[in-house]
Amino acid sequence: MNTYRGRFAPSPSGPLHFGSLIAALGSWLDARHHKGKWFVRIEDIDPPREIAGAADNILATLENFGLIWDGQVTYQSENQHHYQQVLLQLFDEQEVYRCTCTRKQIQSSNGIYTNFCRDKQHSSKTDHSLRLKIHQPVTSFEDCYHGHYNTALHSASEDFIVKRKDGFYAYMLAVVVDDIEQQITHVIRGADLLETTSQQLYLFKLLKYSLPIFGHLPVATNNQGLKLSKQNYAPSIADAPVNETLWLALNFLKQSPPIELRKENTSLLLDWATQHWQPNKFKGKQQFLHQYV
Repeated sequence: MNTYRGRFAPSPSGPLHFGSLIAALGSWLDARHHKGKWFVRIEDIDPPREIAGAADNILATLENFGLIWDGQVTYQSENQHHYQQVLLQLFDEQEVYRCTCTRKQIQSSNGIYTNFCRDKQHSSKTDHSLRLKIHQPVTSFEDCYHGHYNTALHSASEDFIVKRKDGFYAYMLAVVVDDIEQQITHVIRGADLLETTSQQLYLFKLLKYSLPIFGHLPVATNNQGLKLSKQNYAPSIADAPVNETLWLALNFLKQSPPIELRKENTSLLLDWATQHWQPNKFKGKQQFLHQYV
């Protein structure tokens, strides 16, 4: 029985752009090439950043590009009770503590949180976030595309936030809890998330769950060298020519799609890409950022 279970987890803070298509396409191809399952999860636990209608737009765009998922779409907003259960468990085990530090205070320490509040015993009545204690940081891991990766020690050892001061659950907690609940075996995503992987691996281990395989894809940048993102106003691909854009995405991933498939229909191009998926084309490269032209 094939147990491969991958996922794509966009936030509804705007439409899909070329950079997010790279992440969706790469994770979809890896799952389909290995005859596995591919799920879509909408990460809607940050209401201040969400845009009305973005989730539906994202799903429609994925369908339009032929990236069809398995099962039902899941929404983080519907799983908050599970995050709270895990938090209570961690609190009982004294793995979580209240932190009152402000961003200004952290910035005054070169932007590095020095675990200042770990032993402070702040009252629940104070304005606080919740942080997870890191006892033995995960300072390196094996990436299935790029091999051995060393995380900066200050990043791996920082007690990270699991619930924000504004009461919203943090991405670092939610993403791990969701991956456990969905039994995700492969996390294929953009290389901009490499540094957070060590912290997520720490939480997987703390919760006594088998570690998923991580693989990080090249990240597209704009002409200024900035990562394509919703924050940087990357243009939507909702109305872009589907097959042409897919062909460009495959070319970006160094898959060398045949030029004659550039004008063919989407299913033919995706069938070719699934059969010929070769991550070794970008495996081992230390430069993850590439300009999208």
